[in-house]
Formats: sequence, C-alpha cells, structure tokens
Amino acid sequence: MLETKFCGLGDAPALDGDTTIAGYASLYGIADQGGDIVQKGAYGRALERLFAKGRTVKMLWQHDPATPIGVWEAVEEDGTGLHVRGRILTEVRAGREALALLKAGAIDGLSIGYRTIRAEKSGVGRLLHEIELWEVSLVTFPMLPEARAQSKSDDTETDALANDLASFFDDAAALLA
Repeated sequence: MLETKFCGLGDAPALDGDTTIAGYASLYGIADQGGDIVQKGAYGRALERLFAKGRTVKMLWQHDPATPIGVWEAVEEDGTGLHVRGRILTEVRAGREALALLKAGAIDGLSIGYRTIRAEKSGVGRLLHEIELWEVSLVTFPMLPEARAQSKSDDTETDALANDLASFFDDAAALLA
C-alpha cells in the first residue's frame, strides 16, 4: 500500500537558477500531523536497492502518477533528514504550472510517497524504521511544517493559516475514512 507524508518547504522553496529545486522531503525525529516519526537511516537500504537497479525516485505533482513534473537528481539522507535536489521540466505543461506556482509562493510543500517496510507503534503514531521511497511530490498542503528550505520571507501568519487548513483537511479525511 502506498502511503504519503507531507513536508513543508517554507514560504518560497529554494530555487537555484530557473528550474532547480532543493529541500527536505522528510525530517528525522519529528512527529508529523499523523503522529508518525521517521527514524534516522529509514531510507538507506531501499534507496541503495533502487539505485542499484538504475532506477530513480519520481518527481510528481500532488502525488498523481500520471503527472510527472521533473526529475530528482539527488536524493540523500543526512543528519537532518531526506534531502532532495531536482529539476522541474518546463517542457511539460504541469512542470511549467508547478514552477510558476512555486515562484509565486502559492505552493511550498514536499510530500513523500512510500511503502512502510518496518515500523513500530508509538503513542498516537508509528516510529518508521525502514521506508521504501517511491516518489517525492510537490504539494499544496504540507503535513510536517518543521521541514523547511531557505525561503525569501518568513511569513508566520501565512504558515499558521496553511497549517490550520491542512489540519482541517486531515480531520475531514479521517472522518470520511
């Protein structure tokens, strides 16, 4: 089963040049709004297997497998979390739209699509020890607001509103499930 987990990039993602984007797709040791906590090294084995096969983590728009918008050129674990760097493809319509929204500050989130390999229950959520990463999407509403890339401005009021709205949607989804 494919699961998703959201991470915020900040008010404006770190754009290097016209189409290169970088940030943390996941942070270690911090509970997301669902209560899950990714542990250090959770991605290592699965990424090694994926790269050994010559495959890559996909860059999607809003987790839609029919809408790839670019390529992740680097997906690496460090002491903070899962850092990604990639290139949005302006040759595709969705890539052009995503880039325009990023530059305008209309979206600022990253979200991972993954399958849990090994986890244990902990309080309200899980400790995720091993994860098979399938994709990292650019998304509207981040689930883990603490994961940030460098931003042009620090608009905490906007961040608070986005977090409240994300919580509302999470609660609504839980009620409908």
